[in-house]
Amino acid sequence: MRAILDIILILLQLYIYIVLASVVFSYLVAFNVVSRRNPTVAAIGDALYRLTEPVFAPIRRRLPDFGSIDFSPFVAILIAIFIERIIAYYIYPYVP
Repeated sequence: MRAILDIILILLQLYIYIVLASVVFSYLVAFNVVSRRNPTVAAIGDALYRLTEPVFAPIRRRLPDFGSIDFSPFVAILIAIFIERIIAYYIYPYVP
């Protein structure tokens, strides 16, 4: 059982890195550092969008409108850290 919990913790940490990569990518596109016309950049953007949008969309629906600022990545990271802490402090020590 501990191996499954370890895998879940690793996947949560990996997802946090994917969310951070998505945020950095969106800033690079917004400030015209990279162009989405490049096929490689477009493929990376599409992959990041497909990995993060299923989590971001429900969070965006529940958050109030802040204009052009999107707080859904921040909330998604906080939720992932919260789940990590629950597993590490309350579930992991009691699993044989």
